[in-house]
Amino acid sequence: MPVVQLEHAVKDFVMWKAAFDRDPIDRRRLGVRRHRILRPVDDPNYVVVELDFDTTEQAEACRRALGRLWASREAAPALLGTPQTRIVEPFEDRDY
Repeated sequence: MPVVQLEHAVKDFVMWKAAFDRDPIDRRRLGVRRHRILRPVDDPNYVVVELDFDTTEQAEACRRALGRLWASREAAPALLGTPQTRIVEPFEDRDY
């Protein structure tokens, strides 16, 4: 299962979360199966997001859609800096 991992600083988490919840790229249409939002415990204005997909092609299409979204500061008003994205695949998942 491919995962798009993205991370970036935000001006204001509440503003960023509201924009994320509006879902301007239509995650369901792009094939997102699940998402996780993480924040460093020492930096509430930094986000790490993981988006799960069935196929690498879907993940790549989503990554392109994010790039188009982030190109517009009007569409991504809370974004700071340059987002980092990568497509990864789970290698091991173990409960303890």
